[in-house]
Amino acid sequence: MEFDVVQGDIAAQSADALVNAAGTSLQMGSGVAGALRRRAGSELNQEAVSKGPVDLGAVAVTDAYDLDAEHVIHAAAMPHYGSGEATAESIRSATRNSLERADELDCESLVLPALGCGVAGFDLADGARIVCEAIDAHEPESLVDVRFIAYSDDEYETIRRVAEDVRSE
Repeated sequence: MEFDVVQGDIAAQSADALVNAAGTSLQMGSGVAGALRRRAGSELNQEAVSKGPVDLGAVAVTDAYDLDAEHVIHAAAMPHYGSGEATAESIRSATRNSLERADELDCESLVLPALGCGVAGFDLADGARIVCEAIDAHEPESLVDVRFIAYSDDEYETIRRVAEDVRSE
């Protein structure tokens, strides 16, 4: 499916669903989770934790509270914080499950970060390739606007370059 690479703060995005880069406990710590928690309010973390723990690669859905979205899809691309790193398979499963869950929720728009990268320890370029390939292979039911978001200039350039490579294959 078609998707855009954008730069910015995921917590400031407007979409039907935003994807949180979560650990299996669903406890919202730093990085993407911290940004979403700070903007949404503490209720987001409380609801997320109440739905965990989940299996590696699985997702859980919560309300978006004060975010400009209907849902937050918490994608467990890594084990509980401090107990291991993301793997290629956990990133692939978490991305695929996020896309499928968004379709089940009849979402038309979805914003997702580089799952498993950053605090989860997976290389950004390799992780971005896995996410891009999963999005590219997804056959949407309701999704028409999928945005792969990067926070920094460097992240954006890496993800943009990887997305171009995947699209040209």
